[in-house]
Amino acid sequence: MTQGEVSTKAGTTGSAAPATKVAELSFFFPAHNEEANLEALVEEALATLPLLADKYEIIAVDDGSKDRTPAMADELASRHPEVFRVVHHPTNLGYGAALRSGFRASRYDLIAFIDGDRQFKVIDVGRLTERMAAADSPDVVVGYRLKRADPPIRRWYARIYRLANRIFFGVQVRDIDCACKLFKRPALEPITVSSGGAFFTAELLIKLRFEGRRIAQVGVPHYSRTAGSPTGAKPSVVFRAVHDFWSLRFRLWVSRSDGMCRGEKMLG
Repeated sequence: MTQGEVSTKAGTTGSAAPATKVAELSFFFPAHNEEANLEALVEEALATLPLLADKYEIIAVDDGSKDRTPAMADELASRHPEVFRVVHHPTNLGYGAALRSGFRASRYDLIAFIDGDRQFKVIDVGRLTERMAAADSPDVVVGYRLKRADPPIRRWYARIYRLANRIFFGVQVRDIDCACKLFKRPALEPITVSSGGAFFTAELLIKLRFEGRRIAQVGVPHYSRTAGSPTGAKPSVVFRAVHDFWSLRFRLWVSRSDGMCRGEKMLG
């Protein structure tokens, strides 16, 4: 497989720790008004990550939450200061901005994230680390939802979005907005991303592909949200993603070098 290609590996529906652990792992999640999910997710991460990594850190990015998320996150961090930290946004900056803060706060050479809504299990990050350890040594491992537990309208949006990214950017990723991804730090170092919204991860994968980085895929289970309210299908979120999509596409058409350099650095 040459650089820039995408490989896919099917996953099973069960969840288990990988056969071997990685040396170090940064794990983060964005959270906007997730008071009903936060403590359970942190406790799950504390119980699970020792199975996946010899050394790990957990980072919560509070994206301007208006509920008890900020206070709860700070209290949890005070209980587990050796492994858990919180990044606060005073106002809601958007999904992409929260991810950027998570990447910048991460210290280790492997960086994984899931969303704060508990639609993924922390143990399934092990599927990603196991795939990254394969002989082809991908730079990025992207999860794809084996059975998407979302309403039909969101699945319809996702199909159109996936097709658009394939047609206009050549990204052969079957679930581009799946919030379960793993990255090698060196692959991120030259990358800049403009979007601060829902297009962030797509722009990141597009630029990684254009940089010739190897992207692999592996199936992960997906679970229904049991608490909190989703925001991904809000018209303002969709409009921002569409705007960022076409902004990048036109910039790359006009000047690929300018389009690739536009935006903020991924890592601090």
